[in-house]
Amino acid sequence: MCVENCPPPSNRLTRRGVLAGAAALAGTTAALAAAPGASAAAPMTRTSAARSGSAPRGGDLVIDGGTLLDPATGDVTEDAVVVIRDGVVRAAGKRKNVDVPTGATVLDAHGQWVLPGLVDSHIHLNTAAEAARTLALGATTARSGSTNFYQDIAVRELSRQAPGLAPGLRAAGIFVTPDLGDTILADPDLTPLARLKGGVTSTEALRRVVEVNLARGVDTVKTRVNPRAGLAEQDPLEQVYSREQLSTIVATARRGGKDVLCHSYSERGCHDAVMAGVKSVEHGAFISERTLREMRRRGTYFTPTMVAIGGMIGDPDPVLDERGRTYLPKLKAAAKLAHELGVGLVSGTDSSGGSVEPIGAEIEMMHSAGLSALDAIRTATTNAARLLGFEGKVGRLARGYAGDAILLSGDPLADISVLKKPVRVVRSGVAV
Repeated sequence: MCVENCPPPSNRLTRRGVLAGAAALAGTTAALAAAPGASAAAPMTRTSAARSGSAPRGGDLVIDGGTLLDPATGDVTEDAVVVIRDGVVRAAGKRKNVDVPTGATVLDAHGQWVLPGLVDSHIHLNTAAEAARTLALGATTARSGSTNFYQDIAVRELSRQAPGLAPGLRAAGIFVTPDLGDTILADPDLTPLARLKGGVTSTEALRRVVEVNLARGVDTVKTRVNPRAGLAEQDPLEQVYSREQLSTIVATARRGGKDVLCHSYSERGCHDAVMAGVKSVEHGAFISERTLREMRRRGTYFTPTMVAIGGMIGDPDPVLDERGRTYLPKLKAAAKLAHELGVGLVSGTDSSGGSVEPIGAEIEMMHSAGLSALDAIRTATTNAARLLGFEGKVGRLARGYAGDAILLSGDPLADISVLKKPVRVVRSGVAV
């Protein structure tokens, strides 16, 4: 069957319906109603909010007296002050160099370290509760690794309307994978694919799934080249898409101005994904030096998700336990080599299924793989900001950057484990 000649996905009624459905699934309607200052008026859709220009501004806050770390430079400033107005940093530095607005709301940070909010570059956020938990654990910005029914798009809108309830999010929509399963119900424009005996494998079918994602307003596109390591019945080294099929996905996404992240484990799969032009390789347990060097040349990023892989160790299923014990050392070696070669290395927890891991745990894994504490922190700040297209916006607490911050009980350069339990989180000038 050919789906290419079907009418293009609707960008109006269907899109609004999908957003409403996704919001209901994610629980964002209730979350917005419970948010401080929530209006009793009907919720505004993303489209209408953008038209009216009435998207809420961030908060006003002064973070006073902490020890400020700038991941970009490594500079440490004691007794620092950070001034946030309308959700944006207006000034940051030594107290004597910063004018504090009269009457400003002050968050006392004396005795604590202050860092920019962290970035989780691979996470699956399906509900408002998961989004809130992610934020509370220090990730003020994130990139979705896909959801089944466009919940991540609704979570992204929740973040824009009520910054204190969710991290800023780059949504990926639904997974471009051979077997969509129940995700075929995520949008009416996907249902013609149910008649395909071979699943989403033809050029036309691959384009259709990407185009539906683009029409729904995704920020990036997620696909795979190997099955899941976390399912014992699947072989994570089997190749489900060829380089040519991956190239079709990448080309279609690029026509819509979007990049692609690719779930990969095998060396051949990782190399094919890189050669097809993906923006980042996810997992990559068996990635080789050859592929890493090609990634450095092309500017491809690497998200090893070591916390998720290590989480299989000790699983009651011996297959998963063995995979975790085999894959984690390989991933640590690959992360270290990637860093040494100058590959863009970023942190992602791959949290899913209702369980949210702190992004600080992945940073700690990076450190245990051989990165310095500062370089490990950069994988969830400055490096991640570049990957997500947020350079100059997140990853630092400097003038013009987002007013996102975490307060820590101690020095993360001396004890990186403090990143797993922030004392306080600030998102867009709102203390969470």
